[in-house]
Amino acid sequence: MIEPFTLPFMGRALAEIVLLALACGPVGVFVFVRRLSFASDALTHTVFPGVVIGFVAGGLEGVLAGALVAAVLTAVVLTVLTRGRVSDDAATAVVLTAMFSLGVVLVSRRSSYTSDLTSFLFGRLLTVTPRQLAETAVLAVLVLVALLIGARALLFRSFDPAGAAAAGYRVAWLDLWLNLLVALVVVAAVRAVGTILVVALLIVPAAAARMVTGRLAVMAVLGTLLIAGAGYAGLLLSWTASLRHGVALTSASAVVLLLVAAYVLLLPVRLLRARPSVTSERTSPHELVG
Repeated sequence: MIEPFTLPFMGRALAEIVLLALACGPVGVFVFVRRLSFASDALTHTVFPGVVIGFVAGGLEGVLAGALVAAVLTAVVLTVLTRGRVSDDAATAVVLTAMFSLGVVLVSRRSSYTSDLTSFLFGRLLTVTPRQLAETAVLAVLVLVALLIGARALLFRSFDPAGAAAAGYRVAWLDLWLNLLVALVVVAAVRAVGTILVVALLIVPAAAARMVTGRLAVMAVLGTLLIAGAGYAGLLLSWTASLRHGVALTSASAVVLLLVAAYVLLLPVRLLRARPSVTSERTSPHELVG
């Protein structure tokens, strides 16, 4: 249970997952409350060309800078488009398909197309370096500090955008704030778990935590613990399957599958907590806050 993590690469992989859990757990709750799953999925895919450009320009050390630029640009573009006359879904779909296609075009020009594409899409959790760990820690701290500063305003905007605007909050800036937080989380996670699987760290833990509680703070804590627990179990499962049974199982995929399994296992809890009467699908702000 502990011996595999005494190896440096396994210990770094687990530390990376724990750091990502600290950022993804709280931010994922706001993504869930705002029903921004599709927008978050778009952000995870639109960093793809930035990752490719950063890798081509500076190797593995250039991935962070490329992903950061692409993520911030996407967050700004999505905020501007959705504040205009373009519907949220249409704007998100256009940006997602355009940016992701650009990334595929760029990576297809390389001779190592297949291996590079696999790495960019699904990450390399077991090759996390001490420098990457330090960068993830910095990004996680930035996300948590920014979230603490804007939590009250973001919560107000989530449930009552008209009231938030009447109270003097600039709703467009709050939308940009949340989009940038999601972008930073994506940048922190993209090298370890790839652009495809990072969305699972944002969406699935919050959705699973919602099965057992309606309080935002508890949801954030449970989501964080779910990611950390799935990270430990997924790495252990991948290690055991590969070394003892000869079954190739990537670590990042194992972590995501365990998160999905947790969500499925908690579904009966949600059904037991449901009221006998027919209720609205929309979450009540009083239930979430109270």
